[in-house]
Amino acid sequence: MGFTAEQLEAARDRLLPDVLPGPDDPPLRVLFCGINPGLLSAATGHHFARPGNRFWPALHAAGFTPRRFAPAEQHLLPGLGLGITNVAPRATARADELDDAELVAGGERLRALVAEVRPAWLAVVGIGAYRVAFAERKAAVGRQERTLGATGLWVLPNPSGLNAHHTPASLAAAFAALREAVDRPG
Repeated sequence: MGFTAEQLEAARDRLLPDVLPGPDDPPLRVLFCGINPGLLSAATGHHFARPGNRFWPALHAAGFTPRRFAPAEQHLLPGLGLGITNVAPRATARADELDDAELVAGGERLRALVAEVRPAWLAVVGIGAYRVAFAERKAAVGRQERTLGATGLWVLPNPSGLNAHHTPASLAAAFAALREAVDRPG
């Protein structure tokens, strides 16, 4: 993944396609939703691509995947009933480069996407982005009271390595709580 600073900068504002199920995939159990792609993700075309990002380890530790997937294996997720999107689609070096208007627009886009692909759960990884995108200023990590039609909403901690508030173990526990809700009948 040896990208130069110039190559990474050239990925700025690039859009990263969603990872969504095809016609032969099982129903979408969880649509994971990042804040927005980082420059490395945009350059590689793979979500959560920065080596310090803890999304892939947390996904595996929680039991969503049979082993730890590399970002380049994101295409395997739809076969497990999982997908990936972002609140804001454009790539930036840091999430704080997004303004509230982009996050609010992203919330509207997410509502339309959820209505189209109908996941059982939309799991937003990043409490701040969720609060702005869904106008829920007091939302906390975990299951949300509101739904989008039949789709439940869950907020997970941001898995970025820059998020010092959560350890790998606490991230895994937060992801595992979602997995338990996904697997719970009824």
